[in-house]
Amino acid sequence: MNDFVSADEKGTPALILDDSQFAPSHSLKRFMEPLADVTIPARQAKAVTVTITVPNEARPGGYFGAIRFAPSTPDNGGQVNLSASVASLVLMTVPGKTTQKLDLTDFSIQQNGKSGSYFIDAQNIEAFIRLFSSSDVQIGPFGKISLLKSEKVIYETDFNNKNPRDMILPESARRWEVPLDKINGFGHYTVKAVFTYGQTNQTIEATRSFWVIPKEILIVGIAGGLLVTGVGIGVWVFVRNRRHPYRRSRIHFNRQ
Repeated sequence: MNDFVSADEKGTPALILDDSQFAPSHSLKRFMEPLADVTIPARQAKAVTVTITVPNEARPGGYFGAIRFAPSTPDNGGQVNLSASVASLVLMTVPGKTTQKLDLTDFSIQQNGKSGSYFIDAQNIEAFIRLFSSSDVQIGPFGKISLLKSEKVIYETDFNNKNPRDMILPESARRWEVPLDKINGFGHYTVKAVFTYGQTNQTIEATRSFWVIPKEILIVGIAGGLLVTGVGIGVWVFVRNRRHPYRRSRIHFNRQ
């Protein structure tokens, strides 16, 4: 039995493998009854019952841990081989009054990992989402992301709509990259997102816009701009010279 914490913002769990250590908060391991070794015959399955006893004084909120199984080696007296193991993550909620609060700390448009508002092609464009939880219980947000062009929806996708959903642990952040499809060349695009979470279906709304300007159009635009600028400067010089014609200076020589 192990507690775990979040190893990164992608939802990777970091198991606390030291038997004498617990998670600094939200430890489920403290509530687990010890497990005995189990023998599973070859090519068979066996159910293992895990008893979790929650004391009356436990605070309401989320608790999480892992039940990890590792093969033993009969030849050496049953020592556990930690090089190969499999774990089941367990997330549990103790009922009661809890705080459920998410903040959208980043919502941007990225291409190949770099945020921007102008892109020269439509490849690998995605919405980057980062949510931070100020809750004392794990939360699985969900929602919908819409892509619009000229006020018309051209693509929609569900956010975190799966079973089980990706969870955000208490006092931690999690991020997602959601690919945007149906981007069809030059134009101005808008991404609208609605995220829902918590027992009371709280919502967060966000909007971001970006341009796709292909390299060919960009080059033509720059060349046209330079041409217009050059013509403008030429006209300005011509008009200026017309208004202030060149005057010859007269030199007078005085006889001594």
